This record gives sequence, structure tokens and C-alpha cells, in this order.
Amino acid sequence: MGYKSLRDCVDDLEKHGHLIRIKEEVDPYLEAAAIHLRVYEKQGPALYFENLKGCKFPAVSNLFGTVERSKFMFRDSLEKIKTLVTLKNDPIKAVKNPLKYASVSLTALSALPMKVGKSAPITFSKCKISDIPGIVNWPMDGGPFVTMPQVYTEDSDEPGIMNANLGMYRIQLNGNDYILNEEIGLHYQLHRGIGVHQTKANALGKPLKVSIFVGGPPSHPLAAVMPLPEGLSEMTFAGALGNRRFRYLYDEEGFCLSADADFVITGTVEPMQNKPEGPFGDHLGYYSLTHPFPLMKVHNVYHKKDPIWSFTVVGRPPQEDTSFGELIHEITGAAIPKEIPGLHAVNAVDAAGVHPLLFAIGSERYTPYLKERKPQEIITIANHILGKNQLSLAKYLFICAKEDYPDLDIYDIKAFFTHILERIDFTRDLHFYTKTTIDTLDYSGSGLNAGSKVAVTVAGEVKRKLWEALPASFSLPAIFNSCKMVMPGILAIEAPKFVSEEETVNAMEILNQHLKTSDLSGLGLGLIVLCDDAEFVAKNANNFVWVTFTRSNPAVDIYGIDSFIENKHWGCNGPMVIDARVKPHHAPPLIMDATVEAKVDELGKKGGSLYGII
Repeated sequence: MGYKSLRDCVDDLEKHGHLIRIKEEVDPYLEAAAIHLRVYEKQGPALYFENLKGCKFPAVSNLFGTVERSKFMFRDSLEKIKTLVTLKNDPIKAVKNPLKYASVSLTALSALPMKVGKSAPITFSKCKISDIPGIVNWPMDGGPFVTMPQVYTEDSDEPGIMNANLGMYRIQLNGNDYILNEEIGLHYQLHRGIGVHQTKANALGKPLKVSIFVGGPPSHPLAAVMPLPEGLSEMTFAGALGNRRFRYLYDEEGFCLSADADFVITGTVEPMQNKPEGPFGDHLGYYSLTHPFPLMKVHNVYHKKDPIWSFTVVGRPPQEDTSFGELIHEITGAAIPKEIPGLHAVNAVDAAGVHPLLFAIGSERYTPYLKERKPQEIITIANHILGKNQLSLAKYLFICAKEDYPDLDIYDIKAFFTHILERIDFTRDLHFYTKTTIDTLDYSGSGLNAGSKVAVTVAGEVKRKLWEALPASFSLPAIFNSCKMVMPGILAIEAPKFVSEEETVNAMEILNQHLKTSDLSGLGLGLIVLCDDAEFVAKNANNFVWVTFTRSNPAVDIYGIDSFIENKHWGCNGPMVIDARVKPHHAPPLIMDATVEAKVDELGKKGGSLYGII
């Protein structure tokens, strides 16, 4: 099948009951985003906004809001794409089964981008940045942002579409110091392909040409977020997934235009020209704050006839980008583990904001001739993971040996932590990386992109029976307010509000002296979390991982009962303690606007467009 345009996709989804129209006038400032969030929470349909206040263009969101809808959109190509990925990992399969894989060659043909001339039936008109729907997601956002962009750049050394990069990097359209209609903000983080292209352009002293595509067939934005190897064109993936070759042309100024896009913004980034960008409510559930990022000088804003503006809303997971991630996993399967010897599975835990927390399962085969099993090979694998592309941004990595529990579900948070805490040796299994890079959006560290990591490597027999509930004899020092069991072996302790590191050290010493009087070898706790609200943390697994791993910096905030340093190795004899209280340098959490929420409630009443959905 293959959609020729975003309009084709919208019409198909509406025909099959996967999309509804919002007919009421909706304010692009907060209200459209609030509607999206409420409908996504109910796993509802895609949304077509017919009447955005002050805008002449309609908008669509929540296209990828459920995995089922995503699979529906790619129902004619998904299995073929998965087969292509399988063949990349094991090409000998095609040799052994040529008839079985014959249809894949046709899919591969659609992967080749197609350059179209001016004679093609393509009509672009021009508008201004101020004409684009100015969607603002959260009250403290610095302005309207493009949240579903496909940012296209080419390699200065090897220009052309086959060496180009297509990535999804947020774009601030106005606000701060940007000159309206002339300048916009281009935010990209570490380990992004566009950074390689800008580095090369800077070295030549030339501006980097940037084209921002919005809309087009749904395969295009998905290609922009696919974790493809450096040097492999996302446009080829877009064509193969969409069953339609990626069509493109160049304008008179030499900017690449996606012929199927609904909007294209072209502009240049000059070497070392930055302006403050942000704040922006981001996928960790907090605001990413204002920082200098590349300034893009706008050349043209194109739009096709009858265009649709595409957007999403970013916030504490799960959100629409969660479904993106699930679809990517569906497509790539075991592709990433196959790139790291001995790695069987890896899960960037979405509920913790992706980069703060990784679960992994690896092999432990170094010394099969010894009775005692301990982490060896999985330490090597952990180092490999933390040096691999965007996986290197992980802050906490928990990795265990497949041989100990072959059927362990890496996506079951409770089961995984239970497995780890039953077996961990706190004197041996914690390995810190200090003064290193972490995710740009993570403010738990010591500065922008700066913080620490810890790899927790676990292999061997069960060492302790974890408490399911606190025994009657358990007590806490008087300075702590209350506590709640989160899951087996994990205790959330409500601590006084964070004041300083010195105060924390003193509080930890009081807790340490109190618990050291217990039999540490028999203590059924593996992890203690100091927090501001124990009830909230213990409510569910998602709250636990979100608070614990987004509000802590391992080298600073990990403590331990009866801790020690031996030959520069840190360990403890009792349970590990993570201080996950809010600190003064943390970014503020995302909070919805009550007035806007009340307006959304009205749409959910009888006669409203959201009646029966929210």
C-alpha cells in the first residue's frame, strides 16, 4: 500500500475508526497539548484539530499513540522490514532460503530515494514561521516548539542524500531572543548525527544547511528516530517502511526538500552562533532549562497544498514517544544485542525516562571450570554498553547473567530488581564512572551533560531472602518521617527536605549507625530510597523508577550501610541507599494548568468531541 502523504494517512485512519476530529476551536497554547495528553492516557484515537485558534492550518497528533495503530499504518510493510533487519544480522539466511526471502528484494527497491524534477506534480507555497501552528505544551515552555520534526543535513565531505542524516531534534519557533520569522532554535544532544555534520561544516568555516520537514507519510518521522548506524541514510529506511521511495528535490538555494512533506523550513547554522533555547517540558518529566544551542537563520518556509501540521506532546513517560520506542523494538528485535558480543537483551526503561536506567542480560562464560560464579564477562559487556552510541548516556546500568535465570523478563521491573537484589554482593558489584557525560536533559548531575554512572553487575547464587513486608522489629531513627515497602527488598523512606550534602551525610550516618546494629547478612533489604514522598514512590513500579533514577547522581547520591573504600573501590556490607530527594539544582517537574484541564473536561461531556473517549 504505502501512503503518499500525511493526508492519505489521516483519511485512512479516519475511515477505519482510528482517528477523530476535534471540531471546537482549540487554543494552540496549552489546550491542544492537554487534549492530546488526556486522550493518550486513555489509549484513544489519533486527533485531527480542524480549528486551531489563530491558525489557518489544521493539525494532527497522537498518530503513533498506540502500537496497534502504528502496526495498522505499516500493515503492508512491517513484516518485510523486520525480515530485512533479520537478514542484516544473518544474511546467510537468504542464501539458504532464497524463495522465502524473495519478496524482500521488492521492499529493498523502495528504499532507494527518488529525485524528482520541477516537472513533477509538486506545488509548494510559502508562508512565515508566524503562520505555523504555535503549539505550546507546558506552562513554563519558552515558546512554541516543533515536536515532530525531521531535521535533514548533509555531510560536507560527501554531499547527497545517501550520506545525509535525518533526525528528530526539537525546534523552538519563537520566544527568548529569537527574531520572529528570521531565527529559530535548533536543539540537539550528544551522540546525534547532525553534530558530525556541523563539526565538518565548522571546520570548513561554512554554514550548515538545514532543512526541517514536518508531516509527510508516517514512515518519515519514524525513520527520523530510528537508531540506524552512522552513515546509513534514514531516507532509505523511510522508503522501505513506507512502501514508497523517499521523493526529494533541491530548491534554488540548494536546500533539500522532501517532496512529500507538508511543511519544509530551510535555513543555515553559522559556526559558533548560538542563542538561549528553552525551557521545554521534556521526556524525563521535567523541564529542560534554558541553555545556548545552535541558532538557525530561516531562509524559507514552504508548505504543500492543503497541508497538515503534525505534532506530539512530550512529558513524563509513558507518552507517544513510548509507542515509538515499542515499534522500534518490534522492528529491530535483537539487532542491538547482536552488535555486542555476549549481550542477550537490553532495555532502556521508559518509565525512568529512558537514559537514566538500563536493564541488561549478558553471558557469564569466562571461568566455567570454577564452582564459584561471579561477575566477569558481564563487566566487559557493561563497559561495551556504556561505550555504545546513545546507550553510553545511561546513568544506571543493572546487568545480570543469563545463566542464573534464562527466562528472566527484562521488561518486568519488579522481577528484574528482585533477581538483582537477591544476588548482589554489595562489597564487589558496584562499579562507578565519575565526572563523565550523561543525557543533556538530565539535571541530576553536576552540570549540563555532566554527571556520573554506575554499573551494577550481578552473577551467582541467591544470597538473601528479600522482605515482602517490614518485620515488626524494624525501626528507623526519629529524623525520618515514614517508610513504605515498594517491592521485595526495596524500601522508600520519607526523609526531611534536602538542605545540603553535609546535612545528607549526617542523616546517612544516623541511619547507618541505627541499621548497623542489625544482622546485615540477614537484613532482607537490598535497596533503600530516600525520598520526599514515600507513599508516591511506593504506589507503583513506574513511580519508583521515575523518582529514584531521575533524581539521583550515582557518585554523589549513592550511599551504603557500613560502607568502605578499598583500593579505590567503593562497597558496603549492608543495603545500598539512593538519595532521590529533590535537590536545588534539579529542573522543576511538569505540572498541568488547572484552567486548561477544566476546558478539556468540557470537551468530554455529552455533545463534545471527546465524549466517550476521556
